[in-house]
Amino acid sequence: MVSFTLPPIQDNPDGSWGPSTSAVPPQFKDIPYAPYSKSEKLGRFADWTENEGGRQYGGATAGQAQGGGRVNRTAGRGGRSANAEGTESSAFGYSHIQDESSFSVVDNKIGQPVRRGGGTGFSNRGRGNFRGGAAGAGFGGRGGAAGGARGGFTSNRGRGGATIRRGWRDWERQSNRTRESSVPIDPSWLMLEEIDFLRMAKLRLEPEEPQELGSYGSLYAYDKLFDRITTKADKPLQIMDRIRFNTTTSDDPIIQELAAKNTATIYVTDTILSWLMCAPRSVYPWDIIITREEDTLYFDKRDGGPFDFITVNENAADPPNEVDKDKDSMNTPGSLSLEATFIDQHFSFQAVKEDTKLNMTKPNPFYSSEDTEPPASCGYRYRLFDLSVGEEEEGVKIAVRTQVEAFIPGANPKAPPHLVTLRTLNEFDSKAQGAGGAPDWRTKLDSQRGAVVATEMKNNSFKLAKWAVQSILAGAETMKIGYVTRASPRDNSRHVILSTAAVRPSDFAAQLNVSLANGWGIIRTIADICLKLPEGKYLLIKDPNKSVIRLYAVPSNSFTGQDGADGMIPGGEEGGVEA
Repeated sequence: MVSFTLPPIQDNPDGSWGPSTSAVPPQFKDIPYAPYSKSEKLGRFADWTENEGGRQYGGATAGQAQGGGRVNRTAGRGGRSANAEGTESSAFGYSHIQDESSFSVVDNKIGQPVRRGGGTGFSNRGRGNFRGGAAGAGFGGRGGAAGGARGGFTSNRGRGGATIRRGWRDWERQSNRTRESSVPIDPSWLMLEEIDFLRMAKLRLEPEEPQELGSYGSLYAYDKLFDRITTKADKPLQIMDRIRFNTTTSDDPIIQELAAKNTATIYVTDTILSWLMCAPRSVYPWDIIITREEDTLYFDKRDGGPFDFITVNENAADPPNEVDKDKDSMNTPGSLSLEATFIDQHFSFQAVKEDTKLNMTKPNPFYSSEDTEPPASCGYRYRLFDLSVGEEEEGVKIAVRTQVEAFIPGANPKAPPHLVTLRTLNEFDSKAQGAGGAPDWRTKLDSQRGAVVATEMKNNSFKLAKWAVQSILAGAETMKIGYVTRASPRDNSRHVILSTAAVRPSDFAAQLNVSLANGWGIIRTIADICLKLPEGKYLLIKDPNKSVIRLYAVPSNSFTGQDGADGMIPGGEEGGVEA
């Protein structure tokens, strides 16, 4: 019969479970021992990443390692129960103290707390939390949408609604918005100069008072009844058949006469000149045709180009967006530009009294007997500015055709009349995309006019700056601004006048922080560059997506006819507008 001999058993002197440290065989003396329950599965035999003295996390919980007490942990359905006694060695534990110590938060902004429940402050525990989404579904309905992460909010769209992240990466989408050039750049054109707006903002030149060269046309008196219009007593905008001319520089017969006499070095209209003087504020693309003949420069616009239209919310943080060409929308940049130009023209036709007339020195040079419609109230003043610096042998002078739209009679018959320019700001839909955060004019224009004006100065900084500069160039004492809105936000053919404000051009320019000295410095710099070039035709164009203007040398027959480059309005759409 086989005999069985019981091996010797070494009891611990302290009575604890496990082998005695004094009776451990030499080959197992340095191997640590960790107590475990027989029902617990072994997760790993050794962890070589453990540092001595680290916090326990593995064979037992941190509470077991520190307190050495009995811990019962339940992992829920399908989980396991772990029981352990005694003190566990740190050899099998994992510590993430160093991981936490090496972690640092870069963004120290206080995040918004996650809202659970439909904003009611109560936790939703109904079926909607499982079938329809998370707690953001209102009262736990089956069609709730999951709460959007990182600033998003929940929107219910019936059964199976999805998360909508409003405001998520809006800035990135706006900054990546691309626009097309106002004129397609031909690869054969040679780029001669590139000027960024930061350089232009540092230029300065202060000319003396201008010299009067002549005045043409006739003006009607401004109707003071328009100053009494309020939001509660608005006035419909009327469509009137009048003719107003916006002839380019080289086609102006008066400028041709002045050029024949070598009156100036540069010839330009107030629209083009103010555009260049305020160029650092521009966002949309534009272009100017510069022609040098001997020692004379002509600054011209293209027919149907950006200079024939008025932009809307060009400087807004979120300007109007383009839509697919297949979709017809009235709130695209091109459609809004056509609408704003239409409103501005007919407001100036309507806001005058045609029974009171002031004739300038000479008749309108553009109106002929063949025109069947009566001319609009418009006076042209040709003025000469001296841009010479120091004691130059050949000074630089610029002849400008300026324009005013009305006059206000003097206080007495002997007092000279006050010249007036008429402009309009229009509202399309305060809730539509591209409105720029503008308040509703019908409710805020009378009570909070300052807020309305401040918003317009922010969203239309370039347009308002041009208007202020044009009025100063023309020598107008007053600028009347009409506030016009749609009769219905969804109808861009009917409009009403809500109010009319009067401002002094110089004060208005100061409010807009417009520097005329900087504008004249820009004009002189561009003139110096062009005067060093040989005779020919050049194109000054603003980059559609960068704050840069570039000067190209183009063939002499460019832009002479109605080619594909004509007819482009701000926003890249084609079209035209009738007066």
